[in-house]
Amino acid sequence: MSFFALGVNHQTASVELREQIAFNPEKLSALLAAQSQHPELNDMVVVSTCNRTEVYAMSDNVDIVLNWLAQKNGVDVKQLQNHVYRYENAQAVTHLMRVASGLDSLMLGEPQILGQVKSALTLAKEAEIVSQDLNRIFEYAFYAAKRVRSETAVGSHAVSMGYAVAQLAIQVFSHPEKLTILVVAAGEMNSLVAKYLAEMGVGKIIICNRTQARAETLAQEIAHRVDVEIIDFDQLAAHLHRADVISSCTGSLHQVIPYADVKSSLKRRRYQQMLLVDLAVPRDIDPKIEKLDGVYLYGVDDLQSVIDENLAQRRQAAVEAEVMVNQLATELMTQQKVNQAGSTIHAYREHGEVLRQEELQLATQRIAKGENAEKVLAEFSHRLTQKLLHPTSILLREAAKAEDPGVFELMRDNLHDVMDKRRKPKHEDLSLMDKTIDI
Repeated sequence: MSFFALGVNHQTASVELREQIAFNPEKLSALLAAQSQHPELNDMVVVSTCNRTEVYAMSDNVDIVLNWLAQKNGVDVKQLQNHVYRYENAQAVTHLMRVASGLDSLMLGEPQILGQVKSALTLAKEAEIVSQDLNRIFEYAFYAAKRVRSETAVGSHAVSMGYAVAQLAIQVFSHPEKLTILVVAAGEMNSLVAKYLAEMGVGKIIICNRTQARAETLAQEIAHRVDVEIIDFDQLAAHLHRADVISSCTGSLHQVIPYADVKSSLKRRRYQQMLLVDLAVPRDIDPKIEKLDGVYLYGVDDLQSVIDENLAQRRQAAVEAEVMVNQLATELMTQQKVNQAGSTIHAYREHGEVLRQEELQLATQRIAKGENAEKVLAEFSHRLTQKLLHPTSILLREAAKAEDPGVFELMRDNLHDVMDKRRKPKHEDLSLMDKTIDI
């Protein structure tokens, strides 16, 4: 039984194809539950995000999984074949570790993917289609991702606008739980800002948006993590003083946060510092605000230069992370081989014990009948030795016939080592011999 990974991602398939074979959790849960009765598809995990859909499985038939992926999404299998990548055993383990660590993501080092892979495993477990072997591989991949996160700098530098704003807020203010955040416009960029800051544990997020529905959608997405308030757009100026951090990203052609409003807000705040981030082009915030004492103003260009530098640092750290992942994947594969060898050794020892009991019973019966005990024991030891050595003799002959001479040489050298150790007297015996010679 092999472990393999099969799928498409942002590097191998277009957005259109990725959309076609993507699974939502409800659909995937139902499909996985149905696979528990399928002998070829009852040990697998499906990871489906906006940038990838992958199947990780223990199986000897990759084509069945490929056909399943195409069929369940109404895609022609021949079309899918042109965009699918396949990895097996060690390569599949390495790939899974790279995915979980964010090394294979569109945004290098992004942290969300680890949670998504964990959710995928949980979904498969709930469908009862995850074996111990498959679960062990995933748990080791999570361990690898944790090592990469804690021991390298792959995920420690902001490389998206939303994350950069959140990181900047935490750097300027040392106590995030006391912060009030005001997001002006609830579009994609500010939604990310709000979500990142909510995850970082800020005290309150105020959403100011022109349409109530969009503001409510964002509020629902973050309300489980942070206290949320929605205000009308025409109330913006009246609420500026409440915010420690303001992130603005409207599509307005005119500035929505003028100098005078911020100056007035600072006075009402008794000149407690404020961080304003302008993510809009054209700009939402009057650039003269930067001259006010106690105000930090950052624009798109400021953040982009930080992001570019951070991305370069992530790429440098990724080299170290790749080495770590390869080492951990090798460790896991070696561990699995040892485990497999252990079960074989255990079975062989049990076989030897059965042979011993059989010969012992025969010898005991012969002695009980009055046969010469010395002769019986000699025959007992000879018969048992022959039976125990017979499989090894056959293996040596087959190894000698093999095309790769290294197989026989390895067995021969190890056997010679064992025999040499048996021939050598123990340290105590050598001491006794020396004393005997002295006498």
